[in-house]
Amino acid sequence: MLNGHVQIRKPENEPVLSYAPGMRERADLQAKLKEMLGTPADIPCIIGGKEVRTGQTVEMHPPHNLKQSLGIYHKATAREVRAAISAAGKAWKEWSELDGVSRAAIMLRAAQLLSGKYRQVLNASTMLCMSKNPFQAEIDSACELIDFWRFNPYYMSRIYGDQPPISTPSVMNYVEHRPLEGFVFAITPFNFASIAGNLPTSPALMGNTVVWKPASSAVLPAYYIMKLLQEAGFPDGVINMIPGPGSVVGPLVLNDPRLGGVHFTGSTAVFANIWKTIGTDVLKYKSYPRIVGETGGKDFIFAHASSDIDVLKTAIIRGAFEYQGQKCSAASRAYIPKSMWRELKKRMLDEIATIKIGDVCDFTNFMNAVIDKNAFDSITEYIKFAKKTSGLRILCGGTFDESDGYFIRPTVVESKDPRSRLMSEEIFGPVITIHVYEDRDYKKTLRICDTTSPYGLTGSIFGQDRYAVEDALKILRQSSGNFYINDKPTGAVVGQQPFGGARASGTNDKAGSALNLIRWVSPRSIKENLTPPTDYRYSFLEKE
Repeated sequence: MLNGHVQIRKPENEPVLSYAPGMRERADLQAKLKEMLGTPADIPCIIGGKEVRTGQTVEMHPPHNLKQSLGIYHKATAREVRAAISAAGKAWKEWSELDGVSRAAIMLRAAQLLSGKYRQVLNASTMLCMSKNPFQAEIDSACELIDFWRFNPYYMSRIYGDQPPISTPSVMNYVEHRPLEGFVFAITPFNFASIAGNLPTSPALMGNTVVWKPASSAVLPAYYIMKLLQEAGFPDGVINMIPGPGSVVGPLVLNDPRLGGVHFTGSTAVFANIWKTIGTDVLKYKSYPRIVGETGGKDFIFAHASSDIDVLKTAIIRGAFEYQGQKCSAASRAYIPKSMWRELKKRMLDEIATIKIGDVCDFTNFMNAVIDKNAFDSITEYIKFAKKTSGLRILCGGTFDESDGYFIRPTVVESKDPRSRLMSEEIFGPVITIHVYEDRDYKKTLRICDTTSPYGLTGSIFGQDRYAVEDALKILRQSSGNFYINDKPTGAVVGQQPFGGARASGTNDKAGSALNLIRWVSPRSIKENLTPPTDYRYSFLEKE
């Protein structure tokens, strides 16, 4: 086969290390944190395999310790953007014609490197640059990214192996899954190193070359991902990393006729603008660009009166406040029946009061800082709005401080109006808004939940009454692409819960499955006639 097909065994998910006191991984990670803090980085663009330093540098600081330097990175200018596009074009022919077995081998080698020598490098850089505690880093920059890099070759082999039957003894049919004719533009967010590693590599695995713009606030882990990929064997020019402002990078890339596709995770507004830019003059491209995007969410927890209060309490705290609520899947609104609210509120607020916030190097901290000044200002504006608005009441938190880092206390707001601003708009921070409903209005409130927000990413239903759970499954069918029963709406696992949402949350092309990878190929059907005809005449032309 032209794709170089081989059946790859379905992998197991990477085990999550605990980092408990006395464990070796804890000491290794602490040593790597100390080493990284003592050796600030000088991060170049990487174009065609070469390190390019533009001299236009940006200082990197941990969000939780603004006085500490992590080093600098060099911003791409228009010159570097054009060079990256050119490098991707030069690498395209040879890489696109390389058999899938070889591409899979490189990807699996990357997974092995990350599970070993690079594990604490990625974890430490993620913790320091993105302000994640060790567990949040481990499940992101280690386990999820390893899973992407092991499962994607497996899904690739399934795509290549899905061939049409031979229709007759004289005809052979097969399908070649060609890479797109042009480069893919990968735009990755600040909040997940695993997404930063997956968005450029999943199209590359399928034979495409990539221009990659990592988030400006998460360049440090992106750099180490790039170095790992080079060590794994990705040829020069297959993936080109150009950190820099979207206002410089975006227009040049999106208006290039060679653009073959966009792989995006970020805000809904930015994605909508990308779609508009491409659609405004789509005929300038050699092929219609593939557009794959995962954007925002206003993710919900919905409780029925039959819910277990302690299970619900834990799901709210973890779902809303892990990684400071900076997950597109984080619980941002909750609907609680009146009959259980008094007891749930007491237990939940007592538990939230025990949460410690601070530097990532102190492993006793559950929460750390939000990513930057813009995020801090945006999130705290919602808190200020809640303080001055009738019908909204802050039950805990509501305080914040940016003197040393961008710290915001976990905040719970009660909203009388189920369609208030805080119940409908994405906040992307450690703020959850709760609406208490009358038990008899369960189905009515489910319908309110379905129609309040423009998003459709994640959500969850809690309850032991199976009829009530089934009602939620039906009424909330279009409300989320990932739906959880008696579990928080975060934590999708590659190979188990393919991730993505629709409505304003994106194209739902399910990362962590074959559904995403198939977007990066253009099939060619091939028919081979083993006994071709030698006469144009058909039998019906014969005389009786």
